[in-house]
Amino acid sequence: MAKKSLKQNLSEAKAAKKDEFYTQYIDIQKEVEAYLEYDADTFRGKAVYCNCDDPFESNFFKYFAANFNKLGLRRLVTTSYDGSPIAGRGTLFEEYYAGNDKRKKPKAIAVVLDHVKDEDGDGAADISDVELFLKRNKANRTALKGDDTYPGGDFRSNECVALLKDSDIVVTNPPFSLFRKFVALLQSHDMKFLVIGNTNSITYRETFPLIKENKLWLGCTNFNVGMFFVVPDHWKKFHHIDTNTGKKIARVASSCWFTNLEHGRRHQKLPLMTMDENLKFSKNFNDKANYDRYDNYDAIEVPSYKDIPSDYDRMMGVPITFLDKYNPDQFEILGWTRGQDEFDAYPIKRYENAKQIKPDGTESNGSKVNTGPNLLVNEKPSQTYYIADNVDGYLIQRYMRLIIRHRRPQSDKRTKK
Repeated sequence: MAKKSLKQNLSEAKAAKKDEFYTQYIDIQKEVEAYLEYDADTFRGKAVYCNCDDPFESNFFKYFAANFNKLGLRRLVTTSYDGSPIAGRGTLFEEYYAGNDKRKKPKAIAVVLDHVKDEDGDGAADISDVELFLKRNKANRTALKGDDTYPGGDFRSNECVALLKDSDIVVTNPPFSLFRKFVALLQSHDMKFLVIGNTNSITYRETFPLIKENKLWLGCTNFNVGMFFVVPDHWKKFHHIDTNTGKKIARVASSCWFTNLEHGRRHQKLPLMTMDENLKFSKNFNDKANYDRYDNYDAIEVPSYKDIPSDYDRMMGVPITFLDKYNPDQFEILGWTRGQDEFDAYPIKRYENAKQIKPDGTESNGSKVNTGPNLLVNEKPSQTYYIADNVDGYLIQRYMRLIIRHRRPQSDKRTKK
């Protein structure tokens, strides 16, 4: 059984390296320093663990090593999978080079720093001193062997979990394909973290409850803009080549930061207009007299976070982009309109014998109508719509929505009908 499990996890680790993107230094710096603006001591006295990072190339390692003293770190630990898809020249560890500048395949390795000081006597402590220290002190890097279940360097291996338990904050870019398991591990050890993931992770049944319960939220960088990553040389599709490093850079639109570290933007109050003002001034309503109401959820449709009415205290359906503006002091997340009770937004209606009708009149199974919020209209739409035995009219499905409401003090309750 153990051998079969190891084989499965070796395949999983190999697959994980294929979706491994290397984060740019400037993006790490921008995100981390936003937390310092909120609390300058966010990392002070803490052990930071980068548990999905090849120390050959990791900009997480480079950033935290270069800023070790500025941040006031207690320790920095970096561990990598067995093998690196993009590590190149300029490695800190010469033993991984063979003759003629052809580097040997790197093995999984743990690198530990508990101080950064002026090693070369130039009067400053920086990344060059880190390189010199690591070359002089081989005891600060250790080969990772793995165990009967996980290969060397896998963040779930016994070696890596032991390092995790002795750390305070995890900061890394884990393989997107293992994001569920990665976050579950962090949660099981009550870890603080700042990590990159696919924006679709928001909709995972393992992730959404954490967002709803304020145990996980979006980072400081706007999650609608995507991110640029260094990718392996064999990649065919990429955005550009970095003129300084010669590395291929690819844009991943569906990527963002996730964290449970506090930051200032999370507590900025979203300015709002009243329902009447939105109906009058927002282009999303086109002279409508009222907000639309879903046929299968007890909530109104809010087309944009900008259209959230300030004077409405009942349930509202908002697009996923709301999460980038979510202030837990101002709003409460109640659920997610996925048609499943486990997402805590319960449909008030299930459609029977539903059919989907495309603009060309083609009919097909319409069970999808029960997986999201729907608007009921009387006139036949020109777009794709649904019909059902227990509906008198036509159904237009909206994208999945978060169900929210205002969080108000008891003395400030107001309701617009």
